[in-house]
Amino acid sequence: MTNKTDILKGIAAAMAFVTTTSCSSPDAPAFGTRTDALADEAWRTSTWISAADAPVVDGVISDENFRAADGAVWFVSNLKNANRVVSARWMTTGLGIYSLYVNGVPVGDEVLKPGFTHYAHTRRSFTYDITAGMDLSKGGETQLAVEVTPGWWADKIITPAGHEGMLGRKVAFRGVVELTYNDGTTQCFGTNLTDWKAGVAGPVTHAAIYDGETYDARIAPGYLTPELLVAPVENDEFQGDILPSEGAEIYLRSDLALAPVKAYVWKGVEAATDEAYGKVVIIREYDEPGAEMTLDAGETLVVDFGQNCSAIPEFVFKAAEGTKFTCLPSELLNDGNGAKSRGMDGPEGSVHRLNLRIPDHGIRLDYTFAASDDFVTYRPHCTFFGYRFVSLTATAPVTLRSVRSIPVSSITQHLETGTITTGNPDINRLISNTLWGQRSNYLSVPTDCPQRNERLGWTADTQVFAETGTFFANTRQFFHKWTRDLRDTQSPKGGFPGVAPWGQYGSSENDMMRLGWADAGIIVPWTVWKQYADTAIVNENWEAMDRFVRHAYEVKYDHTALASENGNYQWADWLSYEPLESWSGAAFDRQGPRPDAVTYWSYLGACYLVIDAEMMRDMASATGRDAAPYQQMADDTRSYIRERFFTPKGEFRLALLNTMQTPALFALKTRLVEGEARERMLARLRNNFIQHDGCLQTGFLGTSILMPTLTENGMSDIAYTLLFQRKNPSWLYSVDNGATTIWERWNSYMIEKGMGPRGMNSFNHYAYGCVCQWLWENAAGIAADTANPGFCHIIMRPVPDERLGYVKAEYQSAVGLVTSHWRYEGDTWVWEFSIPEGATASVTLPGTAETKEYNPGSYTLRLNLL
Repeated sequence: MTNKTDILKGIAAAMAFVTTTSCSSPDAPAFGTRTDALADEAWRTSTWISAADAPVVDGVISDENFRAADGAVWFVSNLKNANRVVSARWMTTGLGIYSLYVNGVPVGDEVLKPGFTHYAHTRRSFTYDITAGMDLSKGGETQLAVEVTPGWWADKIITPAGHEGMLGRKVAFRGVVELTYNDGTTQCFGTNLTDWKAGVAGPVTHAAIYDGETYDARIAPGYLTPELLVAPVENDEFQGDILPSEGAEIYLRSDLALAPVKAYVWKGVEAATDEAYGKVVIIREYDEPGAEMTLDAGETLVVDFGQNCSAIPEFVFKAAEGTKFTCLPSELLNDGNGAKSRGMDGPEGSVHRLNLRIPDHGIRLDYTFAASDDFVTYRPHCTFFGYRFVSLTATAPVTLRSVRSIPVSSITQHLETGTITTGNPDINRLISNTLWGQRSNYLSVPTDCPQRNERLGWTADTQVFAETGTFFANTRQFFHKWTRDLRDTQSPKGGFPGVAPWGQYGSSENDMMRLGWADAGIIVPWTVWKQYADTAIVNENWEAMDRFVRHAYEVKYDHTALASENGNYQWADWLSYEPLESWSGAAFDRQGPRPDAVTYWSYLGACYLVIDAEMMRDMASATGRDAAPYQQMADDTRSYIRERFFTPKGEFRLALLNTMQTPALFALKTRLVEGEARERMLARLRNNFIQHDGCLQTGFLGTSILMPTLTENGMSDIAYTLLFQRKNPSWLYSVDNGATTIWERWNSYMIEKGMGPRGMNSFNHYAYGCVCQWLWENAAGIAADTANPGFCHIIMRPVPDERLGYVKAEYQSAVGLVTSHWRYEGDTWVWEFSIPEGATASVTLPGTAETKEYNPGSYTLRLNLL
């Protein structure tokens, strides 16, 4: 029989290991297998509980008042068995990021639970089999403990500027343990105000998504100090649905752990001037892999992990008790003697942090050492960062045995489904940059970037990359989860937002119906359906999609007619190099949007309506609904566009549009021009690329359709010229500048000028990685067929180019492995491909119009190029 003393002895034994790895460290061996959620009725045995003394943020949220409340809240309860236990399940959820412990041992492999959802509408639950960690005897007792920090709840990430306090006030926890006894009976124990204790405690003294984590290893975790906790209070802030987590869980990718590729210690600066910060003086370098490193007070250790990504750093180190250690993550280093004219924020060789937007007050780790003669391991567990470099300082000597960067992602190793390589190392780097961008930004939600004070579910970034992402990873369940977030944020009129789930901006009633952003509500479900033959996502989203498309159709997606919802603003072809671009201000004058911009926006919106309506037609047919109304919408909208925006000769009535790439691309994609008018548009577009020295000019929206549209319209030569272009703007411009992920801007960094605008400049922004969709579907020739989705019928129409050398693509589709491998052997092009069982393929050789049908099997075709 176990009593409270025995529980504490057991915890102390666990702590013997935990202490060597820092209190509450995730390095302690976790247990607990994810299992099915308990029945919904089980929640009735529980209530949301908070700590009575939990601090909250008061005052108007602003640039000066944006940090989350201090402290972590711990919840502790001792569970006593009425009979011998044969199994135990713990169903849990939280308002804020939470970690679970049974008798002091962490539960579950998932991190940052419960993930990012709409603050008012949906919480996700995680249920674990905790039998192995319990005392199962009759009368036996087990300690349950939970740590909760603000996370995606009581934090700036969901709180608009100007709001009084954070949207989420107090963090909270709710859970139910179901015990099954040896006589077959079950009993549920839910969180309540009598059997649980709560309070601010433990070594995490501050933590938030943007702020980072402050950790004092001298303080014991809350499960060891229950005497500091008191009765909890009920929390009634959340009145929405609690749903089992069924996609987009977050994990540490230890299989991708990164070791330093370079490390050096600097102290002092040389060559500083009034116009430049100078250059750091390097006093030690560490070139040997795994070398032990030292850091003294007044020195700075810079570590380069060689790869930008969403991650957390892990340290194995030791120092005297009370030593304070600070880690500042960064995406890049200052250069050019720290020239201020280049946008540098410190001396050359130091880390650059201005693009994080809160470099001095957030996005950092602060660790205080406890007394110990041994090395301890620490990595944060209440936040995450986006970085390649870290800058380390300390108040007293620190010895580091190991420093690693552990990627954090919802894309696990077993979800990765496709590999594509070429004979060109720069294109392979571009592919790698895209994959790392997906790993980094598919984190609970499809974020825009993982590094700065944003990390939101921007809907255009999501839709332009959605199809690309399906080749690199199985994203089906990820998007089932996210489309719920999108529906939660939909307006009563049917408009979809610019950000989902609800974020600090982009989600309000004035951020709806922004063209190319709102359309994610149609494009993402359609993409998942096409790639996986998944009709469930169509059915889940049908009512929301139908409301949206009918709302847009009522006014033909006209900007002015929707101004009360879109705030009289459009992001449109965001960050393009063309006229009427919004971020640069070219689309506006002192009175507001320029008339030309309004015309352009209304044209693009109507084009998206054609795309949306035809996708609705496809999905209606696939689910047994009437497709005719949606085809009629598309036909009517095409007629409207031709009448309003085109002359009888097929030119744009607004002359400026005839000088741009994106309007022509959308006209071609939506089949607005035919015959001679189409040929003239193709000639104008071809000439446009010549005028721009073989460079694209497109932004987020234009780039998403650029390469496939060119290829489908007989301009694959231009597509390949763009692929191999090295000038700014181009994909390889960033590769030549050392990028290891996709940049937000074509000119995020410029060799000749330095940093792009620091107010909005990310070096891990995956949208432009959509070029890899073209590499998969056109260069390799592996594409799904909407007439028979889920790769049951495959369109195999590779478009090769000798500059690629070869292409080797393997994709684990919904029906099995599809491969495509082509190469050149002298004057012969050789193509080996395979079709899985259960699938067929329409195969078209390069330069031919003839298509042949192939059954499952492996094939080799040769084409003489002479």
